[in-house]
Amino acid sequence: MTVIKSTLPEKALGITGTALQDTLVDLLGLSLVGKQAHWNIVGPRFRSIHLQLDEVVAAARAHSDTVAERAAALGVSPDGRPETIAATFALPGTKDGWLRDTEVVELMVSTLHTAVTRLRERIEATEKADPVTQDLLISITADLEKQRWMFEAENQPRDAG
Repeated sequence: MTVIKSTLPEKALGITGTALQDTLVDLLGLSLVGKQAHWNIVGPRFRSIHLQLDEVVAAARAHSDTVAERAAALGVSPDGRPETIAATFALPGTKDGWLRDTEVVELMVSTLHTAVTRLRERIEATEKADPVTQDLLISITADLEKQRWMFEAENQPRDAG
């Protein structure tokens, strides 16, 4: 079996590999949370939120592929197996059954907030270990923060402002 040799020193590779693997799990889990909510949302804002969830899922899936390929390029085998995601996923998830549109918005704000908080910790951890990975994590964070903002704006009262 061929093993990819990393360009990073061992200590930096350990920090970076952990950051990438944890991000991969968060993103794959986020895509599952988004799809579960997408399939089960009900309420007057069904259509707009249903479509917005597709945007989150598409972004999470695209970012997860980039993260996994970055790990592989550094010689770290990415682990996106279902059992790995199930065992290590730490973001807020959905409840069983139908979800009111307001519940979905609250869930996505919370889930995206937690994902961004965890990403910011990894940004700090990879600053010296691997600035290239740090840059990737910064880009993902910006995208997820935008998604969080868009969901948070959904549940603002009409007279807010």
